[in-house]
Amino acid sequence: MVKMTGLYTTEKHCTATHESSGSIIETDAPKDNQGRGEKFSPTDLMGVALGTCILTTIAIVAEKDNVSVKGSKFSVVKVMASNPRRIESLKIAIELPNNIPENYREKIEITANNCPVKKSLHPDLMAPIEINYGL
Repeated sequence: MVKMTGLYTTEKHCTATHESSGSIIETDAPKDNQGRGEKFSPTDLMGVALGTCILTTIAIVAEKDNVSVKGSKFSVVKVMASNPRRIESLKIAIELPNNIPENYREKIEITANNCPVKKSLHPDLMAPIEINYGL
């Protein structure tokens, strides 16, 4: 069990604290929804959660098999929908080292598509993952 707490400060800004580590995240409403866009929005954090979950899950599996994924990267493009306002899609691009063996890549792709955050997303939210081996 992990406990996190949050506080609304002012002007659509919040802080969230990870209780066990003391790590703090600050959020702001996005410019297109009455905010200033000065920090990650809550929906931006959904994309970040997915990208970091994919990389972390890949690393857990790869390290068990002595495959290095150090320096791997992700990018996320978030598209919002309206009526109701929600995330329509999170388009994920993963960049992994090119020295990952060809016969190991299917395992990487299965792992990426089965990370806990991806499995927790509503099925209506489109979240395609593109994996490139060019680092």
